[in-house]
Amino acid sequence: MMTKLDRQIAFSGTKPVPVALAFDAAHLASWLGERVPGIGDDLDVRQFKGGQSNPTYLLTSGPAKYVLRRKPPGKLLASAHAVDREFKVLSALSGAGFPVAKPLAHCTDETVIGTEFYVMAHVDGRVIWDPAMPDSDPVERAAVYDAMNATLAQLHAYDPAAVGLGDFGRAEGYVGRQVKRWSENYRASATESIPEMDRLAAWLPDNLPPGGRAAIVHGDYRLDNLILASDAPKVAAVLDWELATLGDPLADAVYHFMTWVMPRSETGAGTGSLLGADFVALGIPKLEDYAQTYALRAGLSDLPHFETYLAYNLFRLAAILQGIVGRVRDGTASNENAAAMAAQVRPLAATAWTYAVKAGAR
Repeated sequence: MMTKLDRQIAFSGTKPVPVALAFDAAHLASWLGERVPGIGDDLDVRQFKGGQSNPTYLLTSGPAKYVLRRKPPGKLLASAHAVDREFKVLSALSGAGFPVAKPLAHCTDETVIGTEFYVMAHVDGRVIWDPAMPDSDPVERAAVYDAMNATLAQLHAYDPAAVGLGDFGRAEGYVGRQVKRWSENYRASATESIPEMDRLAAWLPDNLPPGGRAAIVHGDYRLDNLILASDAPKVAAVLDWELATLGDPLADAVYHFMTWVMPRSETGAGTGSLLGADFVALGIPKLEDYAQTYALRAGLSDLPHFETYLAYNLFRLAAILQGIVGRVRDGTASNENAAAMAAQVRPLAATAWTYAVKAGAR
């Protein structure tokens, strides 16, 4: 039986760069020296433990700190690991005053470190990997969850064209395209047969929510993709924009709400969950209250097609995790705990199907 991970210890901080993801630091320092201030010959490179998809590195040169995100090496799934799109959305949102790390340099020359990458500012603060926030008190938890809710509503309120992202995607048919994309990626990375995934891939295309206005969607918005201020319950930066595009803000919001219904990972290596939590004792709002707070901030009276959005998002996350499992198979996964995520795909698919049934699937 696998020992359960302490998510905070397992995913926080940095580690030495493994051989499969290493590169020539001197070559990188030479390229950065002309573009990023404070980079010298003493450049030190370590990898963040928490990265699952695009490997992420801490760069240190004297007192200067920066963060590098790159495409992983090896064979990649179609349309995945688009660091150029990350750089574009960070540039736009940074200029609009949204809390993100400031992007500084983008490199498409694969001879520098082996794959395309970009460098951004380092943001001081806290990343909390357990959504129950075990080291906090009810007052702080309530404040953090309210700030997280407000930040997502702020993102969805932007007019994409007004912040320079009018061409960042095609919002019409967003959920349908996502279902098609992740169905294909799931099949490409599948390591076992999961009947619920096949049923969902067949049912979802004919039962999609109608969608709404175009919005900037993050695609993976959750507590552990935020940097919280060190001394306040405030969002200092939203991380991991790999899946960002223009799309349906309700789909993006309900993805975030999955934390409340997520099957718990027996190993602790999967995505954090609040399933079965004592919300009153923790000071964390119940799902219906949290969702209603978002709806009010978004100018809505309720969130329509909730069960269908949950079925879609649970299916999508299962496919994303299966992609990580596929990279373990291919030897290109960037996290040593990624193999344990294989055990979470089937429970996610089963939960997704229960919500599809609630939405009318047979």
